[in-house]
Parts: sequence; C-alpha cells; structure tokens
Amino acid sequence: MMSLNTKLDTKTSFNLNKVAKWLRMLVLIGILGLVTYESIMHQVLGGGKSPSAHALCPLGGLESLYTLLFMGSYIQKIYSGTVVMLVLTVVLALLFRRSFCGLLCPFGALQELFARLGIKLFKKRRVVPQVIDRPLRYLKYFILILMVGMAWYYGTLWISPYDPYVAYGHITTIPEAIEEDPKAIIGFILLGITVVGSLIYDRFFCKYLCPAGALYGILGKFSPTKVVRNDNLCINCKKCNKACPVNIDVEKAVKVTDAECISCNECVLACPKKGALEVKVAHKVSHPLLTLAMVAGLFFGTVLVADATGNFQTIPAPLKEGETIPVSEVKGYYTIEEAALATGLSLPEVYERLEIPEHVSKLTKMNEISGEAPDYDFDAAKEKAELEESAAAVPEGTEGEPEGSKEEPGVDVSGIKGSMTIREAAEGLKMDLTEFYQFFEIPEGVPAQTQMKSIEMVSPGYSFSQVKESKQ
Repeated sequence: MMSLNTKLDTKTSFNLNKVAKWLRMLVLIGILGLVTYESIMHQVLGGGKSPSAHALCPLGGLESLYTLLFMGSYIQKIYSGTVVMLVLTVVLALLFRRSFCGLLCPFGALQELFARLGIKLFKKRRVVPQVIDRPLRYLKYFILILMVGMAWYYGTLWISPYDPYVAYGHITTIPEAIEEDPKAIIGFILLGITVVGSLIYDRFFCKYLCPAGALYGILGKFSPTKVVRNDNLCINCKKCNKACPVNIDVEKAVKVTDAECISCNECVLACPKKGALEVKVAHKVSHPLLTLAMVAGLFFGTVLVADATGNFQTIPAPLKEGETIPVSEVKGYYTIEEAALATGLSLPEVYERLEIPEHVSKLTKMNEISGEAPDYDFDAAKEKAELEESAAAVPEGTEGEPEGSKEEPGVDVSGIKGSMTIREAAEGLKMDLTEFYQFFEIPEGVPAQTQMKSIEMVSPGYSFSQVKESKQ
C-alpha cells in the first residue's frame, strides 16, 4: 500500500509538473505576443520607433558578425541588441542545450499553437515516416551554412525574402512587402507551409528548416544539461515519446543527447513514474520548472541589464540635440515634418529639395507619399538630393571630373544605390569585382561587403556620390 508521504510526494510532483507545463506555454505565448505587437508597430510607425523582425531575431547577429568584426559596423536592420541576443542564445545552448527553441522562441510558440489546434481537429499527433524524416532533418544545417555564407559574402540579410519568420513580421502588409521585393512571396509561401505543416506535424519548421535550431543543436552537444532515463524505474509506458514534439525515441535512450532535442522537457513532465525521467544539469537533478526559471531569468535579466546600460539597441539611435543629417539620409519612415526636423531645414525647403508635391500632407511618411502622388519616387528624389549635396560640397574651381574618372560609354550607373554593398553593385552592372573596383575607383583594401555610401568610412577621401556623378 502506498504510504501517505509517497502520496504527498506524488501529488506535489504532479502539481509542479502542471505549473511548469502551463508556465512554459505562457512564456512562449507572451514572447510571441510581444514580437507580433512590435512587428505590427514596425509597419505602422516605422523602423525608427519599433524594431523589425530582423532586429529581434538572434540569427541576425550571426549574419552581421563578419561586418562587425572586420568593418566595425552592422549590416542593415541589425543592431547591438540583436548581437546581445545572439550571444545570449549561444550561452543558453552551451548551458541548457536548445532551451531557447523549447522555452523562448516566438516562432516555436506559433508552431506549438497550431500543433495543438491540429490535435483538436485531427484527434491525433502524426509522425513523418522515418525514411523521409531523417534525411530532411539535415536540411536545416545546409540552410544555416547557406544563410551565413551568403550574408557574409554580400554583407546583407540575403535570406530575408525567403524567411517565413520575417514574412510573419510583415503579415499585415503582404501586398506592400511583395511589391517592395517580389522574392518575398517565397517567404510567405514558406510561412503558409510552416503553419499547415505544424497543424499536422509538431514543430515542422524547427525539425526541418530552422537554421537557428541547427546552430543551437550543434552547440548543445557540449552542454552539461541532459534528460536522463533510469531504466530500473522506467515502466516503458511510452508517454515520453508521445509528448516529445520533435519525435525523439526517449523511451529507449539512457541519456537524450540528440541534437534535435529542444529542451522543452515535455517528456519529463509527461512521465508518470517519479525518478524514471529527469533533467540533469552537471549531474544534478533540476526540475523543469527550475530549468525554465534559470533560462528565462538569464535571458531576460541580461536583456534588462544590457538595456539599462545602453547596450541593447534594436532601432536606429535617435539624433542628438542639435545634430542633423543630410537630405540624402532621410528615412522612409520619417514623416515630411520629421524629415524637416532631422535635416534642420524648413518644411518648404524639404518639399523643394525632395520634390514633394505641395498637396501632400506634412504628416505623410516619406515612403507613403506615392499613395497620394502616384508618380512620386522617394528613392529617386533622395538620390537626386544626394548628387546635389555632393556637387555643393565640391570647392569652387574644382568642379571638374576626379582624376582618372572619364566616362565609360554604355554603362548605366543610375541603379547603383548607396545602400548596396560593393558586391551587389558589381553584380548589378554585371562586372566582376576587379573590374568594378577599377570602374568605381574603389581602393583595393575596402572589403566587398561594404556599402557604397560607407566606403568613405573605410577609405577617407572617397566620395561615392562624386564618383557616381562622374560616371553618368
């Protein structure tokens, strides 16, 4: 007969398990809600007031790592806060395996919500046949290598239009996102596949497509945290297998060391036999509730400290008092009135310099002027303003062409933007890098991942706008 103490222990353990199970979902839903809200606000208010999906994804820090280390700058849409999150999630992976995936990831939360809906609809959890499942699991490692390689090669968020997480961040502006970049339709298609896939199979994107999961899975191999099964106590009920969202055969493992494990600890919480399945951190038992508290505490605690010390930036830094920017650096999310304040110009001057039709309200965002004036092209107006600023900056009597910059017939440089990297600009003109460096008079030591407008930071004295004007 079961003793009173044993009954109390079992009841207490059951209650803690229930708390841990629901608290994990509340944390995940809370983070998903926060990211969803910020993404919507980013579309409504603009990138200067609310962070983008790129800035809130730790992998953006990895994509920007090359430019950060070798050029001391971030690629577009990535900030210090993104890198802080990358470092944090790497530390979490080394300490607690793929705990970010199982306990904190907003895109993982989205998949779990649809998986729960799928169980309600189909009354069962389906599993992909192993002959298909196992090879597909390696796809995310290929995507990781491709994503990082292309980001470091081009110096841009190359994978952005194909990323379903980024597509989710633009879910309220699908037509505009596709119009801005037609390739973005691939990201929305993959988002649809992820949602439908998650209705049928748990954590569909995590298992097959997520490059972050691939990175954390590799790092997690070095973690001291493991789910350990006690064969003497195990009753082989297979409840752990049924609970596992990534379909690991927990019931046959002595220790769960599979890189697929997302450290959600649902298998431990489902186990009916106390002590048969436990989370161990450096050989010490840790209840899933404690593990969740440590992971969430480390993550959010560090973010709060970084934010309080000014090291967690996810949007562009505001202009300091008295600081102004040239018209060519006006952002699309500025209203016309904000553009005037940022440039130190009067409203009439901004309307004139950027050739804005008079009937457009001063409260209109720069990238939305075309809605009121269909023929207006903000990028073209900025480019023209940039050329005018460059011409005005040339000392009187030195307006001639820069030495060795004779016009080369047949080359149209009008499509070369300051936001392009050197490599992107070269591909745009269908030139190899050596030829492009010579054509645009770029010093050899400037990395190909540098944005055209930032070359002067690497090589003082170089002026992209002046060189471009001489080629037109």
